[in-house]
Amino acid sequence: MSLTFSAAAHRYRLDGKPVTGATTILGAGIPKPAIPYWAANQAARAASDWLRSLGDLAGADLPWHVASLNPDDAYEQWRKAPWKKRDEAAVRGTAIHALAERVIHGEDVDVPNDLLPYVSGYVDFLDAWDAHPVLTEKSVANRAHWYAGRFDTILSIPGLHDGAPVMVDLKTSNSVYPETAFQNAAYSRAEFYVEDDDPDTEHPLPEVAASYVAHVTADGTRLYELSPDRAHIDESFQTFLHALAIKNRWNPKQLQEVTP
Repeated sequence: MSLTFSAAAHRYRLDGKPVTGATTILGAGIPKPAIPYWAANQAARAASDWLRSLGDLAGADLPWHVASLNPDDAYEQWRKAPWKKRDEAAVRGTAIHALAERVIHGEDVDVPNDLLPYVSGYVDFLDAWDAHPVLTEKSVANRAHWYAGRFDTILSIPGLHDGAPVMVDLKTSNSVYPETAFQNAAYSRAEFYVEDDDPDTEHPLPEVAASYVAHVTADGTRLYELSPDRAHIDESFQTFLHALAIKNRWNPKQLQEVTP
């Protein structure tokens, strides 16, 4: 019995078999994954058609930076633009998470200049709340519902729930959203966690009293409440399980054409 996590591929294996991550479940179970790609594709196609129409209308009179564009090349760039930005943001977020993991345990770190405001703000947040780590960056799993995941932090904060453990997810995106409660609920209701260097030994999770999201930005870190108590965590977990059921059923390849 073991739970392993590949950071490079962001894949989990439980008992030697692939297991779906909580964020993948939510991404496939609540929104419609094909819609953003379709929308980006349509926007890129419209922009490419517009560029062609400019060429037909103006010919050689187009400004050089427009005339030199190839419509097909422009289409490919515009089509991929949203995910290029997403991937760039993910790289930054991963770097900040790695630094935060070391900072919260009191390690000295060398911080790149472009990330310094994020890390400094996070340190100020930890000091202001007198936050202490209970567990950080642990892989968790649930065999009953067959999912895995990796939470950011479980903290003890004296001013919240009398210092009882609370789940805090770190977000470096432009905004934070209440549906992060579903993600935190899945982690909180996992059956066990493992250490990265000992994937075969399962440890029980502490009882999580509430969940929060910490928005780590260049302007500082702000804390937002997601689930104020265990009852709300349980409700959010039920929503997560609904997303899991939808994800397991959402498979266009299962559709079969019906003919007269």
